[in-house]
Amino acid sequence: MGDLNVLPVLKDTDLRNYTRLLFKDMEALEAMISQGMIEEGVRRIGAEQELCLIDRHGFPALLVEEVLSALDDPHFTTELAKFNLEINLDPLTLEGGCFSQLEQDLEQLLGKCQSACHQLDCQLLLTGILPSLRSKDLGMESMTIRQRYQALNQAILEMRKSPQKFHIQGTDELTTSSDSVMFESCNTSFQLHYQVGAAEFAAHYNWAQAIAGPVLAACTNSPLFLGKRLWSETRIALFQQATDTRGYLEELRHTKPRVVFGESWMEEQLTNYIKRDLSTYRPLVLADGLPDSMAQLEQGEIPKLRAYSLFNGTIYRWNRPCYGITNGKPHFRIENRYLPSGPSVKDEVGNAVFWIGLMRGLPSRYLQIKDHMDFHQAKSNFIKAARQGLDSSLWWMGKSYQAQELILDVLIPIARTGLESAGINSNDIEQYLEVVEQRVKSTKTGSNWIQQSYNTLLKSNPQNTALSAITTAVWSRQQEKLPIYQWSDIQQDEVDDGAHHYRRVDQIMSKDLYTVFEEDLIDLVPNIMKWNQVRHMLVENRDGDLVGLVTLGRLGKYYSENKDSDPVMVKDVMVDQVITVSPDTPTLEAIELMQGKHIGCLPVLNHDKKLVGVITEQDLLQVAASYLKADKSQ
Repeated sequence: MGDLNVLPVLKDTDLRNYTRLLFKDMEALEAMISQGMIEEGVRRIGAEQELCLIDRHGFPALLVEEVLSALDDPHFTTELAKFNLEINLDPLTLEGGCFSQLEQDLEQLLGKCQSACHQLDCQLLLTGILPSLRSKDLGMESMTIRQRYQALNQAILEMRKSPQKFHIQGTDELTTSSDSVMFESCNTSFQLHYQVGAAEFAAHYNWAQAIAGPVLAACTNSPLFLGKRLWSETRIALFQQATDTRGYLEELRHTKPRVVFGESWMEEQLTNYIKRDLSTYRPLVLADGLPDSMAQLEQGEIPKLRAYSLFNGTIYRWNRPCYGITNGKPHFRIENRYLPSGPSVKDEVGNAVFWIGLMRGLPSRYLQIKDHMDFHQAKSNFIKAARQGLDSSLWWMGKSYQAQELILDVLIPIARTGLESAGINSNDIEQYLEVVEQRVKSTKTGSNWIQQSYNTLLKSNPQNTALSAITTAVWSRQQEKLPIYQWSDIQQDEVDDGAHHYRRVDQIMSKDLYTVFEEDLIDLVPNIMKWNQVRHMLVENRDGDLVGLVTLGRLGKYYSENKDSDPVMVKDVMVDQVITVSPDTPTLEAIELMQGKHIGCLPVLNHDKKLVGVITEQDLLQVAASYLKADKSQ
């Protein structure tokens, strides 16, 4: 959404006026196409760099407004969260050394941003999803104050009517919910733009859809979210669920989500494709002062189609058609939205060269892609690549390939041909394609490096410590400016065992909980305790509310006094007055509470009074051990 001063659609009269302006935009667009006004024969490329702001420990730094104020540069703008920032790079003509120039421009702007961050004691990080994100970072207090995002949040909540539920299954399983759109802010991308003409748009857009799966497989960088090992590119599932406006009734009617890959090949001109979107999706937001595009066109002006651009900004296609104006001439471009940010600038530019080379190298035999590949195969490839990265098996033009084989043997040669035909400098072609080629040959993608590092660190570190260490390790390697395939493995001595890892209960509490119902047989409790080596059993009712606690001492007293009694339920033995804490309770306060009350555990309840964890004496012993290890190493 290019317009910052947007509002949610609240009045029917506003919606009718906005709809009328959308129709005017479509009328003007069709007129410009029929009159040959859309720029043809020019290939420009562009990029948008999203990034995260982190503190010295790798956790989100909510300083975007302060950083923007220090920068005072129109290349930089806000994103949804106060820990996100976006850089809009200047477009370049696809020729000669444009990719070296792209890298140089990006490094210069990142350097300027890093200087501003340094003044504010924070750092910038390129990552698909920030590994160290916690649930507490995703509340409304973390949302930027800019009106466009507040309006978008309000509009989506109005349509959804209830908190959004999230479920993503990977190595681990994520099940959670959110009452805002803040989960959208977890997705950080490196978006690419490729300009095409009106007459050739459908063929190039279909080709962009066909190559999306294998390109994504080579570039995954987002395997972790809230400490869960999920998809190789978790952004794909997370973003779709975060911006889903559908309620139960809409799902029954098979209403399309707003984040979409597509349902079929494009077989008509772009305006018909756009009209289907206008027929399918309700406007979420509008803006004041939108002009009549037909009136502008009749007066000799080139209209910006602001009503359509605002609407298009709320339809999140992974390959999105876009309209713009450069040097006074209207044009079309395809926006690639699925590539993650990071893991290094070299990797990002390598990804850009690979994708743009493929777009430029579209073989003439695939201009009618539907004759060679079913659309559902392209869509399936995209989902499989997001889930499994280079481990996926992909269908390509009538043949099944492993992702690695398809990329190395088929697609990189097409990209090289495309780059050569565009007159790209041979040194640029070789150095940037080598980044992708070596990454794929070694299978050392960002997602694989992060997953392996996380698995290694979890063997000897608490989860939050491991996530913090991975985040700071990614940052330190980005400073070396090497592509991911040259990154060293993470080492234990990179782990910071400082007190910041243990300040709050949610940083040390156990999340793997064993519970029983109050109506269960009491004999179930000692068996679960023995099998899982736990000393406390949490008791819930059928609504998931914590109603009691059974301790070893309570069990011992029961069995010593009731050796031959009839079957007894848990509720007859449990303690029903349970002392609890919240996730953000200071750890020291929790320790003092346990000491003062002479208790060995504290159940942790969230703001909805639902059980989310437990802190025990064993957790505190682990904290003490970490301190002693850190002291010994000094």
